[in-house]
Amino acid sequence: MIRGSLRAAAWLAGLVAGASLLGACASSSPAPAPSPPPPERRVPSNDPQELERRAQVRLQLAEAYFGQGQYDTALEEVRRSLAANPSFGPAYNLRALILAAQGDEGQAEESFRRALQINARDVDAMHNYGWFLCMRQRYPDAMAQFDQVLAIQRGAARTLTARGVCQARAGQWPEAEASLMRAYELDPSNPVTALNLSDVLVRRGELTRARFYIARVNAVPDNANPQTLWLAARIEHKLGNAVGARDFGERIRARFPQAAELLLFDRGRFDE
Repeated sequence: MIRGSLRAAAWLAGLVAGASLLGACASSSPAPAPSPPPPERRVPSNDPQELERRAQVRLQLAEAYFGQGQYDTALEEVRRSLAANPSFGPAYNLRALILAAQGDEGQAEESFRRALQINARDVDAMHNYGWFLCMRQRYPDAMAQFDQVLAIQRGAARTLTARGVCQARAGQWPEAEASLMRAYELDPSNPVTALNLSDVLVRRGELTRARFYIARVNAVPDNANPQTLWLAARIEHKLGNAVGARDFGERIRARFPQAAELLLFDRGRFDE
């Protein structure tokens, strides 16, 4: 998901809230097909409970379609959700995510702002808007959104991780380490946090500490992927452990023979 200053943060799909996206350690299995909505019940169109039910059902369908990458269909379901309840903030939040994925940044930002106008304490919308701003290198604005989430939910590990990655993208390495370390303390089983913390520590020259955190990720077979194994190989190379570096490279070859990281390993490009 991210390229550039924090290579390992490509695993960050799981940081986005409001829909069933890729997850921190995405499975290769396709998402299940969305179930059709239940038949519409014949009730007065101005029945508040029925309108709320319809809005929720349509939003759930939109999330499922979004998770499958069917953006146009997802947008149509969001439209139907908002037709049932024009003040349904979560629908605007999801609409923003879909529009951002389609590259319509102006409309996406407008939808984020609409969601927050409806509910100024919507932590999902704040979090996602912060990530949207970070991806566009609007770092001060992004940090303001993350900080608002953390003012409401001080233990929001997901947002602490997102803030740490964003700080790393901005070159704020001590701040990034502090945010990611706090997120790790709150949720030590999250491989996204551990991966990014390890990467930041490598960039700060803390190789032994970096080895510890990435080792915990790779110790769980379902968590290991080409990025985590390659980061471990790079750490071992920097520590002068050629055997260890080679072992991780061969693990990439055995499990992920088509991975770009394998080409880097074969060419000895450990600094990339």
